[in-house]
Amino acid sequence: MTRDRMLPKSPSGRVIAVIAALFLAAFAFVAGVAQAAEPVKISRDDTALDLTATTEIYTNQGEAFQVSTAAGADGIRRRIEVRASSENHQGDWAVFALANVSEEQLERVIVAPHFRLVNSKLFWPDLGSQRISAITPSEGFALDRQPSDEADVFRITLNPGSVITFVAELSTPELPQIYLWEPNAYKDTINAFTLYRGIVLGIAGLLAVFLTILFVVKGTSMLPATAALAWAVLGYICVDFGFLGKLISVASADQRIWRACAEVALASSFVIFLFTYLNLNRWHAHLGYATLAWVLGLALLFGVAIYDPSIAAGIARLSFALTATMGLLLIIYLGFNRYDRAILLVPAWALILVWLFGAWLTVTGRLDNDIIQPALGGGLVLIVLLIGFTVMQHAFAGGAYQQGLFSDLERQSLALTGSGDMVWDWDVARDRVVTIPDVSIKLGLSQGAMHGAARNWLPRLHPDDRDRFRATLDVLLEHRRGRLNHEFRIRAEDGHFHWLLIRARPVLGSNGEIIRCVGTIVDVTEQKNSVERLLHDALHDNLTGLPNRQVFLDRLQSVLALAPGGDTLRPTVMVIDIDRYKLVNDSLGVAAGDNILIALTRRLRRLLKPQDTLARLAGDQFGLILVSEHNPAKVADFADAISKAIMVPINFANREIILTASVGLASWVDRQESATGLLSDAELAMYRAKRAGGNRVEPFQPAFRDFGTDRLQLETDLRRAIERKELSMVYQPIARLEDVEVAGFEALMRWEHPKRGNIPPSEFIPIAEASDLIGPLGMFALEQATNDLMSWQHQTGELPIFVSINLSSVQLLNNELYDDVRSVLAKTHCQPSRLKLELTESMVMENPEQARLVLQKLKEAGIGLALDDFGTGYSSLAYLTRFPFDTIKLDKALVRDSSDKKATVLRSVIAMARELDMKVVAEGIESNEDAIELAKMGCNYGQSYLFGPPIPSESVLRLLRDRFPLTKRA
Repeated sequence: MTRDRMLPKSPSGRVIAVIAALFLAAFAFVAGVAQAAEPVKISRDDTALDLTATTEIYTNQGEAFQVSTAAGADGIRRRIEVRASSENHQGDWAVFALANVSEEQLERVIVAPHFRLVNSKLFWPDLGSQRISAITPSEGFALDRQPSDEADVFRITLNPGSVITFVAELSTPELPQIYLWEPNAYKDTINAFTLYRGIVLGIAGLLAVFLTILFVVKGTSMLPATAALAWAVLGYICVDFGFLGKLISVASADQRIWRACAEVALASSFVIFLFTYLNLNRWHAHLGYATLAWVLGLALLFGVAIYDPSIAAGIARLSFALTATMGLLLIIYLGFNRYDRAILLVPAWALILVWLFGAWLTVTGRLDNDIIQPALGGGLVLIVLLIGFTVMQHAFAGGAYQQGLFSDLERQSLALTGSGDMVWDWDVARDRVVTIPDVSIKLGLSQGAMHGAARNWLPRLHPDDRDRFRATLDVLLEHRRGRLNHEFRIRAEDGHFHWLLIRARPVLGSNGEIIRCVGTIVDVTEQKNSVERLLHDALHDNLTGLPNRQVFLDRLQSVLALAPGGDTLRPTVMVIDIDRYKLVNDSLGVAAGDNILIALTRRLRRLLKPQDTLARLAGDQFGLILVSEHNPAKVADFADAISKAIMVPINFANREIILTASVGLASWVDRQESATGLLSDAELAMYRAKRAGGNRVEPFQPAFRDFGTDRLQLETDLRRAIERKELSMVYQPIARLEDVEVAGFEALMRWEHPKRGNIPPSEFIPIAEASDLIGPLGMFALEQATNDLMSWQHQTGELPIFVSINLSSVQLLNNELYDDVRSVLAKTHCQPSRLKLELTESMVMENPEQARLVLQKLKEAGIGLALDDFGTGYSSLAYLTRFPFDTIKLDKALVRDSSDKKATVLRSVIAMARELDMKVVAEGIESNEDAIELAKMGCNYGQSYLFGPPIPSESVLRLLRDRFPLTKRA
C-alpha cells in the first residue's frame, strides 16, 4: 500500500517516474565508478620507475570500489570491483596501470616507503606509517607482500604485451611515493644504503661515546652539552635509518612516536648546547631564564608526542630553525665583541645553516630524490664532528686566545727551528766555531768534531774552496763590516762532498773590532745537484749520457776552427743510423730498444780515442767526430770497425738480435766548411747508404747535394708518414659482369701529405722500393686490407667477396713474404681464398725462378694470384703456364682499344684464359655496352669507374649493406 501511494496514479506519471529513477541510478553508477588510468609502459631496461605522478588516489569510496581498467592489447576497457580486505579500511584507494611493452616476462616489485622526509611538511608533518594494505590486479590474484620494515613491498609478474590495472587498498589517505623496481636493482640499492647507514651510525656512536669519555676526563660544562647533542643525533639517525627496529620491537604505529621524540630530543639538545657553549648566562640573567623555559617547553613535547606525534614533531622542527637563527645573531654579535668562543663556532654554525637550508628544501618538496634523506642524516653527524673538534680545541687550550704568548726572541727561535737552518756562531776572540744543531752529525762525524778553531774546517774543505774560504774570513776581519755570504764544499765521513751556504754578519765590540760572527749555515747540496743535473740534461742525451746534437755541432765548429792551422787536424764526421731499429721497438718494446741503444753506445765508445767525440743526434742516429785518424785508409778501416761492432749479436730476453748500420762519412777538405754543412753532407751520405739497402759505409760525394733533393725529402716524409699513420687504404669495387653484382675490391694505398696534399702511389712506391720502406708499406697494406675485410664480414655476415692487394718486386723477392702473408692471415683469421695478390709481368721477370718458388708456396696456401696489366708486355703468354696464376687482369689500354681488331684480340685472350681455367678481370670499362659485350665474350669481372670509384672502408660497408640487405647485422 505504501508503494502504491508513492507512485503517481496516472499511467503517464508512472512512466515519467520510472525514467527519472533509471536516470538517477545511471548517474549514481557513473559517479561511483572510477575512470581508467593510463598505463605506464615498462621495458626490460627500466630498473626503477616513479609511479607517484601516474597513480590516482580515491578517498572515502567505501568498502567496495569499482574502477575501469586500462585498455588492453585488444583495446577493450573492463570494469572491476575490489572489496576491502580489512574491517578498519577507511575507503581510500589508489589505482595505476602497467603495460609490458617488451617481448619477455618481467619481474618487478612495487615499493611504497613508510616514511619520506621529502615533502613531509614543516607543520603537522607526515611521520610515516603503513601505506598499502593489499594490491589487487585486474588479472590474477592479489599480490604477495614481501617482508620489509621500511616500506610496503609487493612482487608482480608481467607477461609480454600485457596491460594490467592495479587497485591498492590504502591504509592512509596519503601515498607520498610509490616506485616500481627491478628486484635485483632494489636489493642492491637497499644494500648500498645499508652500508652507508652502518658507517654513519658507527661514526655517530663513536662520537657520542668519545665526547662522553671526554666529559669524564675534562669536567667542563661544554662537553656534557656536546655529548648530549651527539647522543640526540645518534638517536635521530637510529630511528631515521630503521636501526631502532633491529634493537627493540617497534610496531608500525609506534614509529611515528619514536620519530617525533627523536626530533624533540634533537631540538632540545641543540638549545642546551648553544646556551652552554656560548655561556649566555654571563651576558644576561634573563637569557638563562628564557633558555630554561624553552627547554621545559620542549620537554613537554615528549608527552605530546604520545598523543599527537605530528604536532610535537612540527614544533620541534620550528624550534630547531629558531635556534639556528638565534644562534647566528648571537654569534655575529659576540664575534664583533671579540668573544673567542663565538669566533670558533663560526665554521660549525655555517655548516648548520647550510644543513638547515637543505632540510627546508627537502620537507617542502623543493628537493626531491632518494639520496637527500640519508645525506641529511650524515650531515648531522658531520656537524657534531665539527662541533666536537671546536669544543675540544677550546677546552684543552685553556679558554680564550692567549695574546702575546711568544716573545720576539722566542718567535725568532721557533722560526729558525722551523726553517731547518743551523746557527753558525764564530767567537772571533777565542777563535771557536759552534753550530746548532751540530753540523758534525750531518757529516757523519762524531759529535762536536767541527767545533773549535775556524782553521779546523780547512782540511775538510774541497781543495778548490780552501783558499777562497780563508780569504773571505780574512777580508771580513780586516774591513770589520759587510756580510758573509759564501758557498763551499765540505767532505763528509763517507767521502762525498756537501755544499754549504753560510750567511752571517759581524758583531763589533766597544773598540770597533769584530768579537763575533753569527749567522746561519744551510745544506744546499740538493739545489746544487739539481742545477748541475739541469745543465747536464740540457747538453746531453738522458738515455745514453752522450752529448746532444747542439753540443756535437759546437765541438765540431771548434775543431773546424783549428783545422786550417796544420796538416795533422783533419776531422771526419760520421753519421751512423741503425737499420730496422723500429722493428726492434715494435717486437720487443721501447724498454728493450733503449737497452740496446745503451749497449751500442758502450761498443762505440770503446773504439774512440780521447780526442774523438760521439753524440746521439736522434732516436737511433749517432754522430761521430773522428780527429784521431786523418789517413783515408785508416778512416775507412775505422768505419768498417764501427759496422762490425754494431753487427755483433746482442742477447736480450733469450733472443739473439743482430743489427746493421748505415754509415755516412764526410771529411773536411774545404776551409770554408761549417759544422752544419759538414754534418749535412754526412747525413746525405748516410741516406744514400740506407737507400742502397743499408749495412754499408757511404763516403760523401758532392753530387749527392744535387741528386734527388726532392726525392730525399719525400723519402723522409714517407718515413714520418708511416710512423704518424698518415697512410690509408681505399677500395675500388670489382663487379661480376653477368649480374653487375659486387664480387670483390682492389685495395689501393693513399697518402695525404700534410703540405703537398694527395701523393699518388706511382710517385711514392718507387721511393719506398729503393729504400727500406717497402716492407713496412707492404705489411701495412696486407694487415689493413685483411682487417677491413674481416670487419665487413663481421658486420654483414658471410659474403662471397675478395680483396686484391698489389705486390711490389721487392716484396716478391723477399724470402719472408710467404711467412708474412701467413702471419697476417692467422692474426686476422681471414680465409686465404678471400685474398688475391696482384703482380705485374715486370716483377716476375726480374727473377723468374725465385718468383715461381714464392708464388707456388702462396698458391698452395690457398691464396689467389692475379697477373696485372696483362697485354702490355711481350712474353706474358710464355709465362702463363709456368706461374700458378688463377686470374689475369686485362690492361685498360687493351680494353679501350679503338681499332677494328679489338674485339678479336679480346675474344682470343678471354678464350685462352678460360681454356687455362683462369678468371678474367677487365680494367677501364667505359660504357654499359662494353660491359655487356665483354660478358658475352666470357669475361668474368670488370673494374672501372663505371662500377664505382675507390672508396674508404666505411663507404664499402654501407655499399655491402645496400647490395646485400638480407645479410645478418652485427
